[in-house]
Amino acid sequence: MTVEAQSGQVYGGVDTHEESIHVAVISALGHDLGDKEFPTSPEGYQRTLAFITSHGDVAAVGIEGTSSYGVGIATAARAANIEVVEVMRPERAERRRLGKSDPIDAYQAARAALGSHRTAPAKDPAVIEGIRALHNARRSARKARTAAMIQIHHQLITAPTAIRERYRSMGREERIKVLARIQIRPDRESLERAIMLALKTLSQRCIELQREHDKLGIELDQLVTAANPGLRAAYGVGPDTGAQLLLTAGGNPERLRSEAAFAALCGTSPIQASSGKITRHRLSRGGDRTANSALHSIALVRMAKDPRTKDYVTKQRQAGLSSMEIIRKLKRAIAREVFRYLTTPVTVPAVDDLRPLRQAKNITLTTAANELGVWPITISELERGIRRNDNLAQTYRNWLHVA
Repeated sequence: MTVEAQSGQVYGGVDTHEESIHVAVISALGHDLGDKEFPTSPEGYQRTLAFITSHGDVAAVGIEGTSSYGVGIATAARAANIEVVEVMRPERAERRRLGKSDPIDAYQAARAALGSHRTAPAKDPAVIEGIRALHNARRSARKARTAAMIQIHHQLITAPTAIRERYRSMGREERIKVLARIQIRPDRESLERAIMLALKTLSQRCIELQREHDKLGIELDQLVTAANPGLRAAYGVGPDTGAQLLLTAGGNPERLRSEAAFAALCGTSPIQASSGKITRHRLSRGGDRTANSALHSIALVRMAKDPRTKDYVTKQRQAGLSSMEIIRKLKRAIAREVFRYLTTPVTVPAVDDLRPLRQAKNITLTTAANELGVWPITISELERGIRRNDNLAQTYRNWLHVA
């Protein structure tokens, strides 16, 4: 397309904030056409789009933070059939050279959309926002419970000897259950009464937060399984790790150009760390650290329970690799596997017929486990869809039909 044909097109840029957004418009030749500030409200979004379209045919709009402060304007732009691209934050050197203000950032976003520089496809909030909400709530419940348990531990350190010696030798979970049920006598000395009341309150808080954590986990598991059953069924992928990987992908996997790009996004790309006669790599310290943590958790689960991973770890140790180097290689391989699950829909064989079939024949979990040579918990997790083992599931189903 010639420059003359493109000259009727314009590009928008949006610098987003909690209460307002600043919009800038440039021509296809990069000339500034105007900028203006609007409120973050449905009416403000419509006025924003009207302002951009008043300058010409909109080719694309660059928005910073399409899954945070920019989610409203991004949704409104998509509804108006306007292409939306995610714009990365300007580099520090560029900010030092040009300065920092809302109009400057908006014009930089527009120029990024024009030149496809430091841009990425915008995340689709329709798919992931429910997962994000439950994941954040569940994570905060876990953190709050951990904080309450630490408070209990520290309170017992400075408590009177009688209280400290009675409870500090107990395990953490047992201590919480016991402290949550204690009865505080009104005739107790004021200091001891205050400390016991604090310990009881903190213990009851831990129990309630655990209930909240478990309840949110059930709901989160359903959403993650519905969004990507193949990913959820992969070995070592739980509701939390699956949710985090879906959030990193953004709900629309076409954003991921290649499995190498996804590995870099998760901070699992190998970095050269060679010197002299030593040739080695180390883990990248960049990328999405929460996604990196999710891959790390999956790697640890597989190292502890997956027979194939155990054999691989043994071979790598015999080759002289350290634990950190083995984990690095595992995380890179898991990132490759996760990329396939995110970009290629996988149909997971149904297992919801196993439990009704077993119960209809009055067969216990123990009997089935003994027949198949596994633990009863393995059969239970298989029936509930927590553990995926297609070969075992088919063997179990065949045995139930003839039992």
